[in-house]
Amino acid sequence: MSAGVNPVPGKNPYAPPRARVRDVAAPKAELILAERSARLGAAIVDGLIFAAMVYIPLIIGTVLSSEPDGMFMMIGLVLTLVGFIAWLYLTLKQMSATGQSLAKKYFNIKVVVSDGSQASLSRLIWRRNILNGLLGIIPLYGIVEILFIFGESRQCLHDKLADTLVVEA
Repeated sequence: MSAGVNPVPGKNPYAPPRARVRDVAAPKAELILAERSARLGAAIVDGLIFAAMVYIPLIIGTVLSSEPDGMFMMIGLVLTLVGFIAWLYLTLKQMSATGQSLAKKYFNIKVVVSDGSQASLSRLIWRRNILNGLLGIIPLYGIVEILFIFGESRQCLHDKLADTLVVEA
């Protein structure tokens, strides 16, 4: 055999080996992380929606409760309860269907598990909200938790706890 001649015609002896791999999943659509400004805007709007549905009726009822019979206070409490139930229903319905709060839908962002799959309602409630709320009793936790968003992964601490990402919808 002479130097520089391929032993098998059409095959390069210096090419990397090739193999057929059948168990590799099809590539997922690439997740685009939500902008920090969109997350901030959604958090502010969600707070305003909650305030409009729950706090404003309570404040109105409290201000008007100077009447001796307390009728306006009762009306305010009933309106507050109705507003909270309506907010809870709308929020849970939206979160279970799409992984979005009311404002996240408006800002076109959603919460997914870090592998790209849809986050379950229990993960969103227990890990992202309740666990994070309980940890909020730790002094300065809230500030540190929010500052995590400036990392490369744009995850707040509650995202890391729940293994979730906020991505463009």
